[in-house]
Amino acid sequence: MTRLDPSPSSPQTANAAGGYRPGYEIAAERILEYIVRERLSPGSRLPTEKDLAEAIQMSRTVVREAVKILSALGRVSVQKGRGIYVAESEGAPWHQSFSRFLPADLRQVEEFFEFRHHMETATARRAAQRAAPSQVKGIREAAGQSMQAAQCGDIEAFSRADEAFHGAIGAAASNMFFGAAVDFMQHLQRQVSAIGLAGVAGGSLVVAAEQHQAIAAAIASGDEEQAEALMAAHIDMTTSQFQRELRRRMFPDHEASS
Repeated sequence: MTRLDPSPSSPQTANAAGGYRPGYEIAAERILEYIVRERLSPGSRLPTEKDLAEAIQMSRTVVREAVKILSALGRVSVQKGRGIYVAESEGAPWHQSFSRFLPADLRQVEEFFEFRHHMETATARRAAQRAAPSQVKGIREAAGQSMQAAQCGDIEAFSRADEAFHGAIGAAASNMFFGAAVDFMQHLQRQVSAIGLAGVAGGSLVVAAEQHQAIAAAIASGDEEQAEALMAAHIDMTTSQFQRELRRRMFPDHEASS
C-alpha cells in the first residue's frame, strides 16, 4: 500500500487570501488520488479506514467524513460489514471513462469545462429548435427559481435550481444522448463543487441567474443562434470563476503575494 508523503501544511487551513479548505475536502481529494495511483477499478476494495488514513496521512475522523462525501457523490460504496469499494459505474457505459476524474485537479477541471462548453452550447441550440411549450415552461420556471435563490444568497437552493435548469434544457433538446450527457455533466459538477470548492458558488449568483433567464427567453423565442451564444457566455463565465477560485485554493501563497 502506497503512502503519501506527509504534507508540510495543515490539512485544514485558512490563509491571508481568504482561502480555506476543510480537512474532509482534502481527504476526499487524496482518496481519489489514491484510487488513481493504485489503479483501482470499479468494484475494487479500498484499505480499511485505519489503513486508508495512514496511506493518505490524515486522521481516521477526517477520512470517515471524506468517505461519506465520496459515497454521496457516487465515487465509493460503503458496504456494511464488508468495507469500502470503488463504486461501480452506473447508467451509460461511457460513465466508466470518468471513474478516474479528479475534481480538485485544475487540468482535469479545465478539460471538463471545455467539454461542457461544447456539449451545452449544442444542447441549447437543439432546445431552441425543438422545445415543446411545456418544456419551455419548465426551463423558465427553473430560471426563475435560480433568480429567487440568488437574490436570497442561498447557494444550495441555487445549485438545485441550476441543475434543474440545465437538465430541462437537456430534455428539451429531444435527444437521449444530449440529455444523458447534460445529466452526467451535472454529476461531475457536483463533485467539483463538493470536493474542489466546498461551499463556494462559481461567482455572482445573480449574474448567473440573469444569464439563465436570457437563455430561457432565447429558447422560448426559437432563436437558436442567440441561445447557443448566451449558453457559451454562461459556461465561459462559470469556467473562469471556478478556475480562479480553484487556483486560489490550490496556490494560496501565490494568490496572497500577487
